[in-house]
Amino acid sequence: MKKLFLFTFILITLSCKNKDKEHMVAVAETEQTIETPFVWEGANLYFLLTDRFNNADPSNDINFDRTKETAKLRGFKGGDIKGVTQKIKEGYFTDLGINAIWMTPIVEQIHGGTNEGTGVTYGFHGYWTKDWTAIDPNFGTKADLHELVKEAHAKGIRIVLDAVINHTGPVTDKDPVWPGEWVRTDKQCSYDNYENTVSCTLVANLPDIRTESNDNVDLPPQLVEKWKAEGRYEQEVKELDAFFERTGHPRAPRFYIMKWLTDYITEFGVDGYRVDTVKHVEEYVWTEFKVECDFAFAEYKKNNPEQVLDDNNFYLLGEVYNYGVSTGQEFDFGDRKVNYFDPPSFQSLINFEFKYNSKDKGYEDLFTHYNAILHDELKGFGTVNYLSSHDDGQPFDAQRKKPFETANKLLLSPGTSQVYYGDESSRSLVVPGTEGDATLRSMMNWDSIAKRKRTKEVLSHWQKLGQFRAKHPAIGAGTHQMITEQPYYFYRSYQNGNFKDLVVVGLDLEKGKKVIDVSEVFEERVMLRDAYSGETATVENGTVTINSDFEVVLLEKE
Repeated sequence: MKKLFLFTFILITLSCKNKDKEHMVAVAETEQTIETPFVWEGANLYFLLTDRFNNADPSNDINFDRTKETAKLRGFKGGDIKGVTQKIKEGYFTDLGINAIWMTPIVEQIHGGTNEGTGVTYGFHGYWTKDWTAIDPNFGTKADLHELVKEAHAKGIRIVLDAVINHTGPVTDKDPVWPGEWVRTDKQCSYDNYENTVSCTLVANLPDIRTESNDNVDLPPQLVEKWKAEGRYEQEVKELDAFFERTGHPRAPRFYIMKWLTDYITEFGVDGYRVDTVKHVEEYVWTEFKVECDFAFAEYKKNNPEQVLDDNNFYLLGEVYNYGVSTGQEFDFGDRKVNYFDPPSFQSLINFEFKYNSKDKGYEDLFTHYNAILHDELKGFGTVNYLSSHDDGQPFDAQRKKPFETANKLLLSPGTSQVYYGDESSRSLVVPGTEGDATLRSMMNWDSIAKRKRTKEVLSHWQKLGQFRAKHPAIGAGTHQMITEQPYYFYRSYQNGNFKDLVVVGLDLEKGKKVIDVSEVFEERVMLRDAYSGETATVENGTVTINSDFEVVLLEKE
């Protein structure tokens, strides 16, 4: 959005009786434009499972003979990169106020299926890597990813991919274990201290990358064989040689993977990575990863100046399972505390306590709590709040009975909001016949959005709040201050250089006429607009009057 400040100078005409001396001095209308900055700390981030969002290309639904019968919702369902791009083009994300999309990993997954105790499962979720250098054909092609980033950027939407450095995919009859110098398979995590969380396998049959190793290792033979069969072995080796020569890193497992992951930045121009299983990897690895990501992002911007959106740094979001903002910057392993913000690595961590805070606190207590933390312990950093997710079996509203309260708390709280696909349309999180987290991963309910009146009403509410949030960094990144407790109004303020942002929000209001005290926020005679109803009003005697049939008010300068 652009805020335009017009300074118009009056045309002054000086006339003389002598026409030869008649002249005009005119100062033309000038215009100064101040862009609304994109601020990660206040972004509206949409998280989707690539396989479960939208199937735009049924021709890629089956690959590598992944045809075994699976447990319910544990096989590939056809969602793909083209499906995400299609919805970007249609304006679905823009209408929802989304300005960043986080997609589950799109790298090539193991070819076989496996049973972890919940039935036969394929790597539809993207976290079971076979080859970091290739996009899984079930998700699409490099051309598809290029188009997605291009179309997203054209609408001011950032793309965040998902990075896994901690482990390969499970071992199957089609997917042999990587060499022992690359992975450990003998010790399963017990999670009772730092060592038993980091130097072990997360679960049985999930080989753990030896991220602590600085030993030079050769490429896994299965990758060599695969790349030769695909005719790209020499090119991959050439690029690896150049990477290790430039960085001076040993040819240790973690640095191979860093090279492969940062290629997606250099080649496609993605804007960030959500990093998986952060606490299961030595913390210094993430500082090393940040250096390589920053280098790759700078290279992309240098080589593609026309594609540069702004001067934001590459975004790194960490998943430290069970981290909550109330502990500040540190995560406690029991025998050791680790700060994943310092030395520099992550800009934000996913906040696993937000759902509990949302259940325990009303609006004002919730907003005040996050305002205090983000402007003190986490000042200069951020947090990503969510109320449902792909692997959290205790969402805020599993039955989808409180979609309006969910939207209000998620989209109006300080911090970055993570909308999990279908939050905005009450996609069911309870699917009979599923085991474990499969119940959280059903296909996006497009049919309900198209046909059900209730779903359309819910979606409309999420769209209004989402668009307001996207237009106003003050919502997520600003300072919070209550105006009145009953009726409940608050304002948010944000300033970045010459850009200033002020908004007033009211919740749980009476329908009809609303007289709102804005004297602390807006000057007399300023025209304001309620972005929820579309009504406008002028500030008179420190108040504005909005007459609407809604219980929400979202005031902004007209």
